Amino acid sequence: MQRRNFLVVSGVGFAGMCFGAPTPTQAATQVKQTKNETSRKKAKSTILFFLCGGASHLDMWDMKPDAPLEYRGPFQTINTTAPGVQLCEHLPMLAKQAHHLALVNSVNGKVNTNDHHAGYYYNLTGHEPDLSFVTRGNNRTPMPDDWPYMGSVVGSRRPAHPNLPNAITLPHKPSRAPYTRPGQFAARLGVEHDAMYIKGSHTEPLKFRGPALSLEGGVTTDRLTDRVSLLNELDSARKKFEGMANISAMTEHQERALSLLQSSQSTSAFDLTKESPKTIERYGKTINGMSLLVARRLVEAEVPFVTVFWKGDVDKLGKKCKSAGSWDTHGNNFKCLKDDLLPEFDRAYSALIEDLAQRNMLDETMVLVTSEMGRKPKIGDPRSGGTIGAGRDHWTHCLTDVLAGGGIQGGQTYGASDRYGEYPRDNPVTPADIAHTCYHAMGINDLTAHDKLGRPYELLDNSKPLTALF
Repeated sequence: MQRRNFLVVSGVGFAGMCFGAPTPTQAATQVKQTKNETSRKKAKSTILFFLCGGASHLDMWDMKPDAPLEYRGPFQTINTTAPGVQLCEHLPMLAKQAHHLALVNSVNGKVNTNDHHAGYYYNLTGHEPDLSFVTRGNNRTPMPDDWPYMGSVVGSRRPAHPNLPNAITLPHKPSRAPYTRPGQFAARLGVEHDAMYIKGSHTEPLKFRGPALSLEGGVTTDRLTDRVSLLNELDSARKKFEGMANISAMTEHQERALSLLQSSQSTSAFDLTKESPKTIERYGKTINGMSLLVARRLVEAEVPFVTVFWKGDVDKLGKKCKSAGSWDTHGNNFKCLKDDLLPEFDRAYSALIEDLAQRNMLDETMVLVTSEMGRKPKIGDPRSGGTIGAGRDHWTHCLTDVLAGGGIQGGQTYGASDRYGEYPRDNPVTPADIAHTCYHAMGINDLTAHDKLGRPYELLDNSKPLTALF
């Protein structure tokens, strides 16, 4: 099958081919560690909060109050609960949780296209995009031999969850087909390690749906079981004509779907009616706030990896921000941030950190906030009228990642950018180092996988965990 004709199928559904033998869960390789590292509890779960579009590091985390106005913009800094750590004035709720946060201000996420597709891939997998991202642009859709995203790697290294997939993504799959963003799939690791996608909407933010979480058209559990019996008979006949290797992935997906449909425990994690109105209000009754609340519930259910992709509102912000309504602020950067993006983010993300801490879950939960890029330090994007449009263009050369929990020492910054926030200056790191840090927090030190011929390869090399953060 030609690569260009291959359709990546993810989530619970049909998957007809297998692209490499799944790697069984392996004991973590014992490495020489300090006493602190030896005694540190390993994180049970990771929540990845991905700010789709490219969030401005300069207007949130790594502000430059001494830079010229054409770089720094109108926002002021405020002090936080962490001495020496300052945030944007429009993050007042998060400022009260800064003692839990570690800001990495020196992430060099440069990609060869300076665009979203490649930025997603680099920051979700830890691997630099190959030349195909240059030659194909937005037509460079996910490929079966791509490097796997972090959630798939973590999920493959954990025993199967009894009721839920090991990796769950909500409330949407970026971006609209046929321009689906690469980097969010298991790819060469095998489709059996793909995340299950849960859908949410702006109109009904408390309701979440997935292909395996509801029975449509009056189908009852008994009718479903009857249909499964029939399918099993058909599968038995088909297996006489097809090799087991080609349908193993489909069988696993079918079994997982059936298990989810028949288990009340699998659907209860998404039922926000069990949460108090006070908790819902604290997170904010938006699709992004409710997605983080579901993420907390999934961590309580011991799902190893949960990804929340920020869901933009193109109807509300598309024209105002000259974008698809997310963090891609090509126009009106400061008004879009102040009026819309930062208030929603401030409430939802601070609520998650506060909630995890109050429930004594933060030490066992790594929380990572990242994006596919930062924003260009010099204000003015040609596509929105230059300086008059007050936008910030793409900028993959420098961004800030924020880590909390999972053994991370809060109340600190790591690394620094130059005076304009254009390039890392001190302790430069890459998205590969960030991914490696998440694996390290979860006690995953053996990153060896095997291809379909049984040959070993490393899932992530040329990187190191940021052990100084712990």
